[in-house]
Amino acid sequence: MTVEDLRVLVAVAAERSFSRAAKKLRRTQPAISQAIRRLEDTTGERLIDRSSRDGTLTDAGDLLLSYAQRIIRLLDEAAVGVGELRDIQKGRVVIGANEAGVHALLPLLETFRRHHPGVLVDVRRVHSRQIAQEVLLRSADFGVLTFLPPEKELQSIPLWTDELVLLVRPNDPLAQRKQITMEEMGRQTIIAHNDPSPTRDRVLRLYEQRHAALNIRLSLPSLDSIKRAVEMGLGVALLPRRCALSEIARGQLAAVLVPELRSPRQVRLIYRKDVELSHAARAFLETVRKSLPDAAVKLRSVKAG
Repeated sequence: MTVEDLRVLVAVAAERSFSRAAKKLRRTQPAISQAIRRLEDTTGERLIDRSSRDGTLTDAGDLLLSYAQRIIRLLDEAAVGVGELRDIQKGRVVIGANEAGVHALLPLLETFRRHHPGVLVDVRRVHSRQIAQEVLLRSADFGVLTFLPPEKELQSIPLWTDELVLLVRPNDPLAQRKQITMEEMGRQTIIAHNDPSPTRDRVLRLYEQRHAALNIRLSLPSLDSIKRAVEMGLGVALLPRRCALSEIARGQLAAVLVPELRSPRQVRLIYRKDVELSHAARAFLETVRKSLPDAAVKLRSVKAG
């Protein structure tokens, strides 16, 4: 008894005709008759009522049909499942994020890569103002933002809360203080990111409104270069805490609050809610949802340390 013969029985029962079943399965009518005969020889029972011209099944035929339908359905589900696994293993996930967003993603990417090492994760650097548009245009499966996007087509998942902190060397006198004022920060040698961003604009605007000085003396193109410059003693830098969690935990940098500039914000993962995600993208989304509680606990423990 083969699966193909069972498929013939299902087709004959559905079409009520050997000829129509042959046409549906793209086989000859004699081949259909032979398949039914093989099933009858195997079961030792008549499956088709030969006195009927419409391919009516006998009681034995009806019983075998119910099993055949279940077997075929299971086989089809198995094929789909294996296909989905193959797609996950060889798929690709595209994520749009600015440089700070990449740092927020890293713990999630570590978990995802551990479970799906065959998936290509392509994180593209995109300005925060353009990330929502990239997701809407399907240029990216996901985006990372620190604000709630207004577009109704987008769904968002809160990842973690982040804040701006002043990064200094551990031996800097400021490292002994929990917080300082904007004016005190303004008198330091500031290392800034030279890429325009809403956060940078906000900080500059606050200093202008207060008519306070901001002593920017070094401008660099990446967060990692800024952190390295602070470690070398070239100045201090106002950056999202999450960008420097590792350096703070290792004692390479210290974080000092500037309450007026703290700007707590929710880091969010966004995606289109009206689009069917790929198998790989769905797997990433599931990883995110399962990882958040553990990740939040890790973040609290790092802050406490």
